[in-house]
Amino acid sequence: QVQLVESGGGPVQAGGSLRLSCSPSGRAFSTYAMAWFRQAPGKEREFVSAVSRNGENKAYVDSVRGRFTISRNNAEKTMYLQMNGLKPEDTAVYICAIRYTDPFDSGNFYYTSKTDYSYWGRGTQVTVSS
Repeated sequence: QVQLVESGGGPVQAGGSLRLSCSPSGRAFSTYAMAWFRQAPGKEREFVSAVSRNGENKAYVDSVRGRFTISRNNAEKTMYLQMNGLKPEDTAVYICAIRYTDPFDSGNFYYTSKTDYSYWGRGTQVTVSS
């Protein structure tokens, strides 16, 4: 069973920055496609950003594009979400998700649907004050 540990959340003022990290357990990090989702109180979990297994292809929800940057370091077995220009509407629990991919494909694919992912972290709280 893969376990995911997120870190880096906290309180921040509007316009500030945070960097989230996600480190899955196990040895198969390089076989995972990965993503960040977020869930605000009373709202459904929504897609934020995804990265392909090889780290070359990335996707963002429109509301964060240009402010957030997803990355991964396969040697460090860690995925990051750099969040700049934070807004109060970014306040949510940010949740890391992973899925295994076919090791024989190109590694270029990313996935943006909740149903694409098999393993989820518990999340890290991000609170942006105005």
